[in-house]
Amino acid sequence: MYKPNYKNGSIVNLMSSIKRAFGGNSKYEPLKNFDFSNFSSKNIVLIVIDGLGYNFLTKHGKNSFLYKNLKGKMTSVFPTTTASAMTTYSTGLAPQQHALTGVFMFLKEIGAISAILPFTTRAGNLKLSKGKIKYKDIYNEKSFFDDLKVSSFSIKDKAYIDSDYSRLTNGKAKKLPFSNLNGFFKQINKALNATNERKYIFAHWAKLDAMCHKKGTDNKEVQKHFDELDKKIKSFSKSLKNKNAVLIISADHGLINTKEKNKIIELKNHPKFVETLTMSLSGEARVIYCYVKPRKVKDFENYVKTKFKDACNLYKSDDLIKSDYFGLFKPNEKLKDRIGDYILIMKENYIMRDLILGEKQCTYIGNHGGVSEEEMFVPLIVIE
Repeated sequence: MYKPNYKNGSIVNLMSSIKRAFGGNSKYEPLKNFDFSNFSSKNIVLIVIDGLGYNFLTKHGKNSFLYKNLKGKMTSVFPTTTASAMTTYSTGLAPQQHALTGVFMFLKEIGAISAILPFTTRAGNLKLSKGKIKYKDIYNEKSFFDDLKVSSFSIKDKAYIDSDYSRLTNGKAKKLPFSNLNGFFKQINKALNATNERKYIFAHWAKLDAMCHKKGTDNKEVQKHFDELDKKIKSFSKSLKNKNAVLIISADHGLINTKEKNKIIELKNHPKFVETLTMSLSGEARVIYCYVKPRKVKDFENYVKTKFKDACNLYKSDDLIKSDYFGLFKPNEKLKDRIGDYILIMKENYIMRDLILGEKQCTYIGNHGGVSEEEMFVPLIVIE
């Protein structure tokens, strides 16, 4: 088990380093092992490659351009998932403050479990905005872009750049959508050339993560895509020499493969466990938030400690907050409501799934959210 290093070695601290390079301040300290002071007058381009874990890079990219420019590794946040980590990139804060805690979240404000990024209900996949519920009703952190006194740009896939989540987290940044890899780098160049003023450019590439989910991290097609991406970044980096820019590349999390059927826990096979819960599971397949019936607490604990003892560790949710798993400093007042009474952190490469009415079963090979080395560590790549 690896815990995020919010003190000076996580993606939260990376964002503090970037903010300081632009003359701002953050409650979180900057990165300890890399000095950003030389970038105080440069344009900064941050590319986040979704799913590019440090272990993936060192295993599959030893001869890559990215590996040759590797400066070290950082931890992600807890849980190691896009909803939590990308919101850290968008705010400069840990989940302790922004309180977006996984792909599925119980929102007390609406009395339902939601898929937080598409902003739908888990049951029925209904758009919450159609019910006149606004994203800012459940999330109100200031955008990282809004704290910067420079021109800023957010480059995301056209499929989600105008989502409720993106519109709020993008803040005042100018939005530049793309639909393919060439378009991705074209938009970064467009942002660099947009003005003579100093700039911060954030760009998110999601395809590697999507492929790893479906095919696993060791798949040949995944390797082919990584090689293509690496080649494009190498070519793009050559154009930076005359643009007073530094290119920083990292990720939101890595992935771990679950190919063995005996490592997949289906709750339909555990009705006595389900009886102890007040609602369906939330969180991730690797970090599960459990809301437990008060009269069934002992039954719940006994079941986990006996039937699931090889698959997961059991924690009281309050204990993980106190142990700084979600971040440092005062927690968001909504955090406790969103992480249940207990948290199951899966061991090895186990995952846990339940199925609710109207939901299609979807079991990925590549998974994340947990605290394994593969999921927790992401690379710090810097190209000047």
